[in-house]
Amino acid sequence: MKILHKPTLNQERCETERADFKRHCSISRLIFGTFNPGIFTVAFGLAFSLCVSLVTAQKLQVSTKDLFFNYKDTAYFSVYLNRPVSDDITLSFTYENGDILNCLPNNLTILANSNSTLNYNVTAKEAGHTTIRADANPNYTDVSDAFVRVKVYKDKSLLILSSVFGWLYFIAWTVSFYPQLLLNWKRKSVVGLSFDYVALNMVGYIYYSVFNICLKHIHAVRTEYFELFPTGVIPVDLNDIFFACHAVFATFVNMVQCFMYEKNNQKVSLVVTVFLILSFIGAAIFLVIVLLGFVKSYPWLFLLYYLSYVYLVISMINYVPQLFFQCKRRSTVGWSIEATFLDISGGILSILQMVINAYNFDDWIAIFGNFIKFGSGLVSVLCDILLFIQHYYMFSNHYKKIELNIQSDGID
Repeated sequence: MKILHKPTLNQERCETERADFKRHCSISRLIFGTFNPGIFTVAFGLAFSLCVSLVTAQKLQVSTKDLFFNYKDTAYFSVYLNRPVSDDITLSFTYENGDILNCLPNNLTILANSNSTLNYNVTAKEAGHTTIRADANPNYTDVSDAFVRVKVYKDKSLLILSSVFGWLYFIAWTVSFYPQLLLNWKRKSVVGLSFDYVALNMVGYIYYSVFNICLKHIHAVRTEYFELFPTGVIPVDLNDIFFACHAVFATFVNMVQCFMYEKNNQKVSLVVTVFLILSFIGAAIFLVIVLLGFVKSYPWLFLLYYLSYVYLVISMINYVPQLFFQCKRRSTVGWSIEATFLDISGGILSILQMVINAYNFDDWIAIFGNFIKFGSGLVSVLCDILLFIQHYYMFSNHYKKIELNIQSDGID
């Protein structure tokens, strides 16, 4: 006699799951049929290609982002699509910063489903600078990269002269740190050198170095810059970074000399100390604001521009403590007049370069529109002139007497 056992709850659940599985398999075979690896591969490839085509935006591009030519010559650039599209694309152009170019032909068309390229000749009415922006119709084409920066100059010889002046002032300002270092080493004394001047330079050049390095090499900062200035160029070259970092090094050596050599109880004044502390506090506050996300638009540029403005203020006032210090002592002993010669040479060459470029590109707003840069160079030259007046006229006799005393004491 066969004994029948009542199925348990787990057994009933298993039987139900087996039945569901068989039913799902039957439905799958009905819809997809027998699985074929080849068909699956082809289907996957088609789906992937469709996704790539959707992700790859239709973009209008240009062959070059910069044109640089004489106003009597002709320059060239091309416009094309990054991939063929199903519609005809009609082009038109707009111009920024003045009417210096002869207008390019509008309403030329890139035909549908083609890789055709449209070529344009660019001629100028006069010297200057502008930006050509291309627009497309239908307007679903991405034209964010379809622009050309144009610079038109009057005379090539002025370009050469500007480049020569640029290298000369770069060399003059770079070398200008060393006469003071050599004088301190020779005298084994920093008496007569304003510690306020050294402290201001150290902080200013650190800020300037951070600004240049970040704007040139930090991806997040560069991205923000191009979002703010889509057709712009990073305004920092390698020689700017070299000058700033070298200035930090040379000023640091000068600071070490201030600790090592005789100084007659000289120290950084309370006014300059408070100013520098406030600049550090300001930088820290700006950094915290950026890190906490309170600045929604261009946060890192927000911080770097603060550092650059502090540097510009310092560059306009850094000679003032030395001038007051020498008036108080009624002597220029301890200050290297050779450094002043190099500094004023660099300042004059820098201003002359700006004037030459403004004339050659008919762009006087480059001077007056950026008066902070021009003004800081002009103030530096004026301070150098005052240093010359102090050294050769106001305190010249006192300078000679003190030098004789120093030599007799065996310091020189």
